[in-house]
Amino acid sequence: MTEQPTPLEPLDESWERALAIVAHPDDMEFGAAAAVARWTGQGKSVAYCMVTSGEAGIDAMAPDRCRALREAEEIESARIVGVDTVDFLGLPDGILEYGVPLRRSLAAVVRRHRPDVVITGNFRDTWGGRNLNQADHIAVGKATLDAVRDAGNRWIFPEQLTDGIEPWGGVREVWAFGSPVAGHGVDTTETFDAGVASLEAHRAYIDGLGWENWDAREFLEGMARASGSRMGVAFAAPFEVFPMGWGD
Repeated sequence: MTEQPTPLEPLDESWERALAIVAHPDDMEFGAAAAVARWTGQGKSVAYCMVTSGEAGIDAMAPDRCRALREAEEIESARIVGVDTVDFLGLPDGILEYGVPLRRSLAAVVRRHRPDVVITGNFRDTWGGRNLNQADHIAVGKATLDAVRDAGNRWIFPEQLTDGIEPWGGVREVWAFGSPVAGHGVDTTETFDAGVASLEAHRAYIDGLGWENWDAREFLEGMARASGSRMGVAFAAPFEVFPMGWGD
């Protein structure tokens, strides 16, 4: 007898401000943009932080040219789902390392934006099978968890606390989209098309990968339908939830 997938619990949507921290332009669009469109449609504020500009992402394009193109594509992609704030930290693409310098950079972003929820991408070793995750994704996800805690402690990176910047310990949870052990989800049925359009805005990047006959809608439907079946809806986005409160 085939074992049925565990149902996904609905995410707590009683928040006002979210900050998404991911490694590259296009990371949000490969699974989370439809959820963002849902939330901005509810009047919530969502800001994006790209740790790199994805400048090493297109083999046939020099990094300086690629950086400008991918930043422009991400700004347009974010606009499609109602996000008008996109920060680019400019760290080097492809060679990010987990550690104190990355935690410091991300803690500063959290302190500046003061979100209720922080979103990042899957930082498990794989995507749930034999496909290995990228080193940049793993480094950013792990550093994001620690940076959220760091941001609330005034004695960690105290040099950042100038010009009105204060510690911020108000992040309730960190949500990692696309995690193979996701236990929560959000219904994206009504905003799925916006998520597809957001991914399609990365046309130059997708073309540069050389994925012949690749279809953004078909790709996104695979995960969204599987997750939706675990929530009793047509489409859903899966998230692993990390509570940030003491003792959670």
